[in-house]
Amino acid sequence: MPDAAVTDPAVTNCSAVVAETQIGRDTNQTTGQPTDDTARGRSLGARPVSDRALAWLMLVGGVVGFTAAFVLAVEKIALLTDPSYTPSCSLNPVLSCGSVMQTAQAEAFGFPNPLLGVAAFPVVAATGAALLAGARLARWYWLGLQAGVTFGLVFVGWLIFQSLYRIGALCPYCMVVWTVMLPLFGYVTLRNATTGMFGAKVGGSRVVRVAAQWHLVVLTTAVVVALGLIADRFWYYWSTLV
Repeated sequence: MPDAAVTDPAVTNCSAVVAETQIGRDTNQTTGQPTDDTARGRSLGARPVSDRALAWLMLVGGVVGFTAAFVLAVEKIALLTDPSYTPSCSLNPVLSCGSVMQTAQAEAFGFPNPLLGVAAFPVVAATGAALLAGARLARWYWLGLQAGVTFGLVFVGWLIFQSLYRIGALCPYCMVVWTVMLPLFGYVTLRNATTGMFGAKVGGSRVVRVAAQWHLVVLTTAVVVALGLIADRFWYYWSTLV
């Protein structure tokens, strides 16, 4: 009777080939370094959210941001054609799109600000859809997306300051865009940092590890701070509603 412990050489060779093929897929043949972004992310630290969750955030956030920007652009055009027009988002002296639209800040680059969102948010939504479909995007694409969301967050921060302390009014549709930009910037940045897009030194830093671990706390704190600034700035009006 054949010994049960003896392994068929053909089976052994086949297993070795399969293992070698798998290693080849996960590493660069020249440097031996991981080629999969997810593998790099595991080596640098914990990912705050999965790529699929980020994809859904980008798809939904892109659609919501585009809708708000598009409606705001339509309202702006209506106001330009008829100066007596009252935008649908002009609800009271504080929540007043009309007051914001007629300021110089509403055309920071010489054209209505909503056109930036109309152009940019479809890219975000399309990226999310592509990721859900299984696309693997190149490093240059992620860095380009990073540049876009960083510009968006800086611009939103400037608009928040202008709305609170220069214009003295809030645009509800603009606030929808503000709400969308914050998590988009936060999670795209964390994804890029933890997958080595900024280099292993940044990805393995304590700041990134803490941000990845406490990402919900960081996001919630930012939202609470923004709401606190709004409440404080317009308390003279909110207090009359109580």
